[in-house]
Amino acid sequence: MNPVPQEDLDCIERQLGRTPRDVHGIAYRCPCGKPAVVETNPRLADGTPFPTFYYATCPKLTGAISTLETTGMMGEMNARLATDPELSGAYSAAHEDYLAARAALKVDVPEIEGITAGGMPDRVKCLHSLVAHSLSAGPDVNPLGDEALAALPQWWKNEPCE
Repeated sequence: MNPVPQEDLDCIERQLGRTPRDVHGIAYRCPCGKPAVVETNPRLADGTPFPTFYYATCPKLTGAISTLETTGMMGEMNARLATDPELSGAYSAAHEDYLAARAALKVDVPEIEGITAGGMPDRVKCLHSLVAHSLSAGPDVNPLGDEALAALPQWWKNEPCE
C-alpha cells in the first residue's frame, strides 16, 4: 500500500479531533470521497499492541453506527450466533479474513495473536468494528457487519463527511 497522503491524514485528524495514530492506509472511502475507514498498524509507534486493524474515522458514519448500537441489534445478533451454526461459521470465517489482512502487514505482535475486533469470532460487542470490516473487505465477508451496514442510513448523502 502506498503511503497515506498528507491530505488524507489532515482529513482524518479533523474527523477524529486528534492526530491519527499509525495509519497504514485508507481501507474505505465514503461515496463523498473522504476517508471513512483506515487500516491501523497492529503495533503502534509507542509499542502498544493494537488489534483494531480497521478503524472507522468518519464522524457521520460512526454516529450512525452508535445510533444503531442502541437498537438492540447486537443482542439479537448474539442470540442468533448461539443458535445458527451457518451464521457462526460465516462469522468465524470473517474473523479469519480480518486476521489474514492484518497479518499481511508482516508486523509481529504476539500479544494480539488470534484477536480481532468487535467480539469476533464468538460474539458481537462493537458494530463499529464489524461495519468497518465490511466496508473494507467488501460484501459477503462479514455477515453481521453486512447486516449492520445495510441497516444504516446513507450518512454521506446530505453533505461531505468531513
